[in-house]
Formats: sequence, structure tokens, C-alpha cells
Amino acid sequence: MKRSESRILTTHTGSLPRPEGLVAMLGAVARGEPADEEALYAASREATAGVVAAQMDAGVDVINNGEQSRVSFSTYVTQRMSGFGGSWTRRGHRDQNEFPGLARPRVVQLMRDVPTCVGPLSYERLDLVERECREFLDAMGSSDSQPEDLFMTAASPGIVALTLANRYYDSHEDYVFALAEELRKEYEIIVANGLTLQLDCPDLAMERHISYQDEPLSAFRDVVALHIRAINHALANIPRDRVRLHVCWGNSEGPHQYDVPLEDIVDLLYEANVGALVMEMANPRHAHEHRVYRDKPMPEGMMLVAGVIDTKTNYVEHPRLVADRLHQAVAAAGGDPTRVLAGTDCGFDTSAGSNRVEAGIVWLKLRAMREGADIASRELF
Repeated sequence: MKRSESRILTTHTGSLPRPEGLVAMLGAVARGEPADEEALYAASREATAGVVAAQMDAGVDVINNGEQSRVSFSTYVTQRMSGFGGSWTRRGHRDQNEFPGLARPRVVQLMRDVPTCVGPLSYERLDLVERECREFLDAMGSSDSQPEDLFMTAASPGIVALTLANRYYDSHEDYVFALAEELRKEYEIIVANGLTLQLDCPDLAMERHISYQDEPLSAFRDVVALHIRAINHALANIPRDRVRLHVCWGNSEGPHQYDVPLEDIVDLLYEANVGALVMEMANPRHAHEHRVYRDKPMPEGMMLVAGVIDTKTNYVEHPRLVADRLHQAVAAAGGDPTRVLAGTDCGFDTSAGSNRVEAGIVWLKLRAMREGADIASRELF
């Protein structure tokens, strides 16, 4: 994992806008409708090449494949793993339930039903992991320029467990560790292909106001600790400096007044065997929490990918604001700018077609991040 040795490097959290035709194809796959796998592969390969070029053009240093071939950041596992079926109704966000008028129509109905775990889990389609890595690396091989580093996202055991309910294993702990054992295969393939692994773990914060909205904080802390143990189990064969961990409070426009404060969970996050935390630091509910890292410092050597761009608004951040946020992030990282990368609060298209930011504006925001990082670099190095 690259550090910001001479200037602040830029990256993002993962998902990027997909072409409309690909969105329609992924929606059909998610709904269980017949799909031409080769046509889908061709479309995702073309889309991946497009987002690679767009990231480079926007000045992003550490890039990925934009999750172009996935139906969403977490439920893609149902197309790769056996053991899922049936359906259930997932609880809504506590804040949004109080303000139903906030609901926005989806561009595509990805799933008629959210599946559950109904049998023993087995990662049957590891070939799709290899294909996704190869698709990305091929796109990089065709590029005229090269970024500083490459990463690929993967769902954490905890977010899969809480999104796709357990109807088979004896306990939540058994289910989470079964997922960890299968997902470790995906994680190890990603790293073996020379890519930095990013684990997407909104369960470590967001689920406080979803699955655990009626429980005391202590119960939520217990599940966060459990999920981090499962993560560490899945990462047993991967060096920590090859992994970054993304935590967020949900990529939604609700009031977020029930979000768990960072200070209530940050000590648990530090227990993850990862080299960097990818954290929200731009949205209005959590922008002040750069102070938390100063009060409760990160472990020595751990890096911070600071969210300096909000992925839920079409405002384009001013580069000076981005630079100011990076100054705060560097202070949070003990004053060491080499430990900080500029990033986004979350993904821009976490479920295919669900992006809240218009596609063209996404690239304006990423360019503003680059410009702000350049300003901060001149001031910090």
C-alpha cells in the first residue's frame, strides 16, 4: 500500500457510475432473470476500461475497477456463492423511517427479494474473482499512463451477514465465521493478483441505526468486536499493509441523527489487522470527528484515507476546502502527512444505478479532490 511520501495521494472508496446498458444487465442478473454471461462480461470489460481512463484523467493516484461488474458492493456474493435463497425484509434506517418523504426512486430495481442464507455456504465461482482481477489488470495494461497503486474492494463478512439474513446456521457468530472462511478465498485471490484489498465494512458503524437500532450501545459494540474478529480470521494469510478497511454510516441522505459517534467504536476499529482505515470525514454529521483521532490516536504505522469528498451531494467541493480537510486529517494522523491519503466518504454507485451524484459531476468532484490535494501538498511537504 503506497504512502504519500512526497505529496498527498488521492483515491476513492470504490464504486463509480456504470453505463446505463450495463446497469440494465446487472439488474436482470440480480433479479434472477436469464442473462448472457459473455455479453455481460464484454459490457463490464468495456465499462472497466472507461472508468480506468476517467480516473486517470481526473488525477486519481490509487484507482480501482469501479466495481463495474457487480450488482452492488455486498450482494454480488449471491452470484458467486451457494447457500443463498428465499427472501426477507431488511429493516430500514431509523432516521429515514421517521422521514419517509426522503425516499428516492431507484434507477433500477436490483432485486425483487433480498435473499437469505438457507444452506451451507460455498464459494463456487472463484473464477469470477479471477476474471474481475484480470479484467482490471488488462485495462491497466492498455492504459497510456500508470497510477501509483491499484486496489479492489470486497464485502466484509459482517455486512454480508446483516444484509443477507441467517436462516441456516445455529448462531450469528457461526454464520459470520462461515462467511469469513469462504470470503477469505476471494480476499487472497485479490491480493495474489498484486492488488491492495479494501474491505467494505459499513456494518461497523451503519448497522447501529439499522439492525441494532433498538439495542443498547453495548450490544452493538459486541457485534462490532465479533465482526472484527471474523475479519482478522479471514485476513490471516494476508499482510496487514496490503489491506485497507472502509467504515461508513451509510451512503444515504437522511438526517443521520442516530449515527453512532466515532468515539464509541474507534477503539474496536483499531483492532482490525489492516494497514489503513478509509473513513468518512466530509459529511456534515461526522466532519468534526477528526478530533477523535487526536484524542484516541491510531496505532503506529496505520494510515488514514480521509473522506474529503461527500458522495451524497451534487455540490462540487472547493479545492481549498479539500486542502483544509486534509490539514485536519494530517493532524489526526499525528502530524505526519505520509500517513494520509485523500479519499471519498463512500462509493458513488454502491448499487448499480443508485448513484445520488450525476455521473459527470462525479468526475468534477474527483478533480477537485486532486486540486485540493495539490494545495495541501505544497503546504505540508
